[in-house]
Amino acid sequence: MVTIRIADAGDAGALAELGRRTFHDTFAVYNRPEDMDAYMNEAFNAERISAEILEPGAVYLVAGEPPKVIGFARVVSVAPPACITGPAPVRLAKLYVSTDAIGSGVGAALMRASIEWASNAGHKTLWLGVWEHNHRAKAFYARWGFVPVGVETFRLGSDDQSDVLMQLILSERAG
Repeated sequence: MVTIRIADAGDAGALAELGRRTFHDTFAVYNRPEDMDAYMNEAFNAERISAEILEPGAVYLVAGEPPKVIGFARVVSVAPPACITGPAPVRLAKLYVSTDAIGSGVGAALMRASIEWASNAGHKTLWLGVWEHNHRAKAFYARWGFVPVGVETFRLGSDDQSDVLMQLILSERAG
């Protein structure tokens, strides 16, 4: 059984560390070190994550008990691109699971919690962007009923990459 809770300001350091580690483990082999460092230094610092935790209309969902965090998801209300056509959308901006916990149900627990949070907040569509070459993640999202609807550019350091945009209309979700 995986415990999921809403993050508080005290979680920022652990979330930053896990974000850096899992992002590096997943993408370092495909990218230049300077691009990885530039992105990770911006995206995964405790000050930024502290601010994001307090952001209205957003939530960090944390898997694991302090001080051990084994995964997290961030859901945030942002204006979607035109290809996101489902009603009342909200973005699943991050879903990260520690490499040693992949396949243990942590990702599924975080997805269930993200869908529940989105529904309870009045959203009817969950959308996300996933790197075009991250086949494992794309397959995971497809199993949950997400469908590709477009692409967007994701800037990693100085490198422009393509993310596949996917959406899930919550009322059409199986199970």
